[in-house]
Amino acid sequence: MEASAEGMRALWVSLAMLAGTAVIQAAVVAVSGSVALLGDTLHNAADALTAVPLGVAFVLGRRPPTRRYTYGYGRAEDLAGVAIVVLIAASSALAAYAAASRLAHPHPVSSLAAVAVAAVVDQAEQTLRITPGVLGAGQVRLRWIGHQLRAECEVIVDPSASVVEAHQVAVAAEHELQHALPRLAAALVHADPQPREGTDHHAVLASHR
Repeated sequence: MEASAEGMRALWVSLAMLAGTAVIQAAVVAVSGSVALLGDTLHNAADALTAVPLGVAFVLGRRPPTRRYTYGYGRAEDLAGVAIVVLIAASSALAAYAAASRLAHPHPVSSLAAVAVAAVVDQAEQTLRITPGVLGAGQVRLRWIGHQLRAECEVIVDPSASVVEAHQVAVAAEHELQHALPRLAAALVHADPQPREGTDHHAVLASHR
């Protein structure tokens, strides 16, 4: 039950983050007409939608065995896997169609600055997530100061990690960002322990937000 609760929490957090990113990207696509960004938007949207069948599978998996399903409902995750593959395939087909249509009927892309910002925010988050020791990415803020970027990021680390280990993960994340974003001048990476059920490590700040 504990593992299932943690899985559901991770599922909803990822759904919220991916959906939020997809909505922002969709707004930029509507303004700019960028097919490249549309492809990434569809990718994020599909990833967000996969949380739906997976969530249903998690809920069904909690049900006890019955006379008809004597081994329980664990196979629901297999059906969820099929649904996820279908969603990813559909998003890929839609992106391919949009790209082929743009090749057949080209027109200039507008609001390139907005396209660039949206792409860099997504690239930064993906870079943080693949850094060894990082369990997830929290808030990511980027802003231009002149011709250089500055970043403020949150990464989620193992709550059992020592201060030194958490600091090493944060430094590694900053190093990866500097390689991924050539214009990045500096990054402040804050390491947060992975929260447990009912725990808010920033509760003391709630009244100041």
